[in-house]
Amino acid sequence: MKPRAAMALLAPAQPARQPQREAWHRRALGTLVSFLPLLLMLLLALGTWWLVKNSPGPIGPAADVPLRTDPDYTMTAFAIERFDARGELKLRLEGALMRHLPATDRIEIDDVHIRAISPDGRVTLARARRAVATGDGSEVQLIGEAVVNSIDTAGVPLVMRSEFLHAFLLTERVLSNQPVVVVHGGAEMRATGLVYDHPSQKLDLGGPARLTLPPRAR
Repeated sequence: MKPRAAMALLAPAQPARQPQREAWHRRALGTLVSFLPLLLMLLLALGTWWLVKNSPGPIGPAADVPLRTDPDYTMTAFAIERFDARGELKLRLEGALMRHLPATDRIEIDDVHIRAISPDGRVTLARARRAVATGDGSEVQLIGEAVVNSIDTAGVPLVMRSEFLHAFLLTERVLSNQPVVVVHGGAEMRATGLVYDHPSQKLDLGGPARLTLPPRAR
């Protein structure tokens, strides 16, 4: 009996905690696998935050460039002509010097002369020391010794003189808020202003007004 006991004591002892260490590694691996989606989402969120932080900001609106107040081009001894769809001359505008103002898209003209032709063939002439006109020449402010010569529907000459006349050449209207002299059929009218509309043959004079009639023929 004693030898058997000695043999039993000499046998190599088996490690008792090996199964516990293997079970701990499996639990750690399982825990890591279960948290892997959460880690991926965290990395994705961090990457998105980094991109937003390092992305360039939105481009602000471009600053408005102020328009030039000085002329962007000038012309000397010039003439501008406008034609209708049939190629017939409707307007001729000429002068000694022209300046284009980009801030208002208007032109200033020194020593201006205008020739406008209505659809029925009547000719209207205008002149002044200076003028301010739209780009197409359809609206002209005559300044300084302004004169407009026209003909009414009966063929009677009509002349308007003032230091300021505002002519709308296409619609054949003339306005003024300054003293005017109107000569029509030998009669002379003086007033503090006028509104003349040729299509309706209507002339309104601002008062007080004075009318001088020619001598009656005997």
